[in-house]
Amino acid sequence: MKVFIGLVLGAIAGLIVGWFIIDAGDIGLGGPATVAESTGGESEAPAAASQASVRWRMASTFGSQWPIQGEEGLHLIDTLDKISNGNIKIQFFEPGALVPALEVFDAVSAGSVDAGWSTSGYWAGKIPAAQFYTAVPFGPEVKEYLAWLYQGGGEEMFQEIYARHNIYGLHCGLHSPEGSGWFREPINSIDDLKGLKMRFFGLGARVMEKLGVSTQLLAGGDIFPALELGTIDATEYSMPAIDLNQGFYQIAKHYYFPGWHQPTSLFELLINMDRWNALTDVQQAQIKAACDANYTYGTALSEASQADALEKLKEHGVVFHEWPPEILDALRNGWQEVAAEEAAKDEDFARVWESLQAFRDRYAQWRRLGYLKED
Repeated sequence: MKVFIGLVLGAIAGLIVGWFIIDAGDIGLGGPATVAESTGGESEAPAAASQASVRWRMASTFGSQWPIQGEEGLHLIDTLDKISNGNIKIQFFEPGALVPALEVFDAVSAGSVDAGWSTSGYWAGKIPAAQFYTAVPFGPEVKEYLAWLYQGGGEEMFQEIYARHNIYGLHCGLHSPEGSGWFREPINSIDDLKGLKMRFFGLGARVMEKLGVSTQLLAGGDIFPALELGTIDATEYSMPAIDLNQGFYQIAKHYYFPGWHQPTSLFELLINMDRWNALTDVQQAQIKAACDANYTYGTALSEASQADALEKLKEHGVVFHEWPPEILDALRNGWQEVAAEEAAKDEDFARVWESLQAFRDRYAQWRRLGYLKED
């Protein structure tokens, strides 16, 4: 009997010890390695555990406190932190903190900063075709723009062009139509535009020059001082919510619509190519997913912000104007001339412009049939 009891107790003790060893291994208390670990096979641990953490510095063209433009940059960072469970953390640097606002592209290309938050039209001097990837005069609205980018080959061409500069580019947000100019006096005819010195952005600047305006490109933070000092007579910058924050109403009271030059505006995340290639597939997918989510956030934010901004501008004595048909026609004709001239000078410009036009031609019937006409 004693022998039998001893055998039973020994078996029970063996089971307890065996259970403890196995459980300790499962919870990381020093138990034996898994088969995969001991043989060099794939570990069953979550992939995130084996990923090196990402800690990047991001230089921005837009201030973090600027409505929409800065907000979308901060929202991107927050989204990435959450969906990566803290594995990807990006630090936002204000314009000028690391590099001047209009030198972000070069800094990312050289690798002196890891990433940049900006918009591609600022790089027109080195990449004329980049202007198509911020906004197109008389161009597509949000839904059509995104359709061309992601189903019509637009984003592939964008990334191919940026890769030549050691940059992985991602479109990573957008906002709604802009206003098209702040003027000290009403504009009653094309003659009233001639001779004005005006801050203007992108392809629209070339169109304004066709109408006799002298344009220059300034970063957002440099516009108000130039307007105040009389270095420029007029300016365009963005939409009501953003322009209100810039304070242009203090100097110019006449605000013109619609934003023919920027019916939709895109933001970009610039990533040094070496930093991008060092990421795992999961990390790259998380960054792309965060950029996709930023489109939703940016569209909702920019559309919802304008009504209050318009009311506040009215309270400041701003007068809203709509361009008459004859001026819009002159601007549209000017754009066609500019597009033809630029396409003749630059192969990438011609290629991107041809792609966009072909897509819009195919899309036109659906645009006409599928949507209610505005009254």
